[in-house]
Amino acid sequence: MLPVAVQFIVAMLAHALNQRMARKAEYLREENRVLKEALHAATGKARIPLTNEQRRRLATKGRALTPQEREECCQIVRPSTILAWFWQLVARKYDSSRVRKPGRPRKANEIRELVLRIARENPAWGYTKIRDALRGLRIEIGRTTVANLLAEAGLEPAPERNRKRTWKQFLRSHWETLYACDFFAVETLGVFGTVRYLVFFVIELKSRAVHIAGIRINPGEAWVLQVARNLVDPVDGFLRNATHLIHDRDPLFTQAWTAGLSPSCPVSKHDPRSAP
Repeated sequence: MLPVAVQFIVAMLAHALNQRMARKAEYLREENRVLKEALHAATGKARIPLTNEQRRRLATKGRALTPQEREECCQIVRPSTILAWFWQLVARKYDSSRVRKPGRPRKANEIRELVLRIARENPAWGYTKIRDALRGLRIEIGRTTVANLLAEAGLEPAPERNRKRTWKQFLRSHWETLYACDFFAVETLGVFGTVRYLVFFVIELKSRAVHIAGIRINPGEAWVLQVARNLVDPVDGFLRNATHLIHDRDPLFTQAWTAGLSPSCPVSKHDPRSAP
């Protein structure tokens, strides 16, 4: 039990603090009334327009007050409005009607992005082939779902996508297994004059690795055919992992070169001057 003198001092301090807080609260209430009157005079509207965030803040703070305190402090809106806003917030928290949508639930974003990526990187693939590729990854998805996802993203069916594919898209789709080849000439001075050697090389576009496939003065069909066989050797051939080989229409690429890549080689030829 505190001494009487100490109790008196504590009571005096508490009374002084309460008086001070009351004066502050009274000033704030009066200031709110003045602001409301000034706004009404300027706009001609009795109500102050509030945003949803402002309503939420007033409802959260006003709910913690007692009914008497709300009657004394609420100047902008009525105390009943504060409570109504608060109960709306509570109801919205447990309301899932906005989350649910009619129909079947949407596919996960990861699957949707995977479907779109496969379609963009493989313009010739139709709905069925995309579905089968996903099933190979143990992702069950229907053909109709694939079609709907592509339609939502604005991607056209396979024939249209493949027809409108650009050279840049072709390179991006096959960058991992894309190679190019060509000849270049090297002239040297021989015993009887200048000798022109033709060097056949192949480059892996991804790594920029260059492989000299052969050097010959007059490359014939048999030589080119053997070079092609060496390049596509399944053990150590430079083109063993290739799927597309770019070359031009130089006459040096003889019929033997074409025969050397087909049908034993998985590499498909491609002329950069034609549409992919």
